[in-house]
Amino acid sequence: MLDLELMKSVAAQMMSGQEVEVAGRTWLVKRTSSQHLKTVRFEMGGRQYQAIEQNPEKPSRWGRLAREGHRVVQFRDVATGKYVAAAVDEEVREYGRPGT
Repeated sequence: MLDLELMKSVAAQMMSGQEVEVAGRTWLVKRTSSQHLKTVRFEMGGRQYQAIEQNPEKPSRWGRLAREGHRVVQFRDVATGKYVAAAVDEEVREYGRPGT
């Protein structure tokens, strides 16, 4: 199970700063090479996750929200490569759950 409050904190920290603190560890926020989007890898529940700022140029509903000025962050499980959740203005929605 994902810690949605922790993910909310990661999204807020990533979008507003240069580092993210999770359980006493500090993770540096970097930029992707092609689109220069913010990204950070962090550990949660013994697994590695990556938070990635949404590309506003994408035609998806998440891209549309980013174009409208919302702060959209996608979360990916590094081991599986699957996207597991998204945060919109720090409200986290887990994929595969009712209401997502």
